[in-house]
Amino acid sequence: MALLSEWLGHAQLETTMIYAYADTKMKRDAIQKATGNNNPLRSNEQIPYWKGDDQIIRKLYGLK
Repeated sequence: MALLSEWLGHAQLETTMIYAYADTKMKRDAIQKATGNNNPLRSNEQIPYWKGDDQIIRKLYGLK
C-alpha cells in the first residue's frame, strides 16, 4: 500500500487507504485471474505471435 501511495503522490498513507481497498474475495479473484489455468501467460499451447517472424524479432530488438 505504501508503494501505491507513493506512486499517487500522497503525503500520508491514510489518504490512499480511503479508496484503495480490496477485501479477501477481491484479492482471491485477482490471484486466480493472474495464476489460473486460463491465464494466457501460463498456457503451453499458445505460440508467441513473433515466433519464427524474423522481421518482428528484429523490430523488437530495435534493429528494424
